[in-house]
Amino acid sequence: MSEERIQTVAATLAARMGTEVVHDNGQVVVRVPRERIVEAATALRDEFGFQVAEDLTAVDYWQRREPRFDLVYHFFSYEHADVLTVRVAVAEGEEVPSITGVFPGANWYEREVYDMFGIPFAGHPDLRRIIMPYDWEGHPLRKDYPLGYEEVQFTFNFDEIESKKVKGRR
Repeated sequence: MSEERIQTVAATLAARMGTEVVHDNGQVVVRVPRERIVEAATALRDEFGFQVAEDLTAVDYWQRREPRFDLVYHFFSYEHADVLTVRVAVAEGEEVPSITGVFPGANWYEREVYDMFGIPFAGHPDLRRIIMPYDWEGHPLRKDYPLGYEEVQFTFNFDEIESKKVKGRR
């Protein structure tokens, strides 16, 4: 992995997108405007040799900042063994252009982000739930999603558990 190469790619992409390069926890991160993510992904593939959209997830900054979400893309280059992180800020209710036309493998990642965070992707070929049941209401990884739990009890089933334990030597 060439630190110099990744810095050059990041600086070039950031200049083209009119944004900046940020260094976050040892990673080189380029912030890209939401409406230009397809352009950025295409440039990374065609000009800079990133063959894979390795991962896509989201971060929910509920009650901490606006826009509420960041999409976090990781692009990987086999030839150079480089990883570049691209972040896209997304406000509540905004659609993000799908990158499945550039990286078809992003299909499932985008569906997962939609399912877990409720961020829709414009132009996605099959945007439906992928993890939760189709009739599920809400998006479980949002910080405002209500937590459901059962009260922890330590003694209500003690005898039942003890009877199931394997007896004897270890």
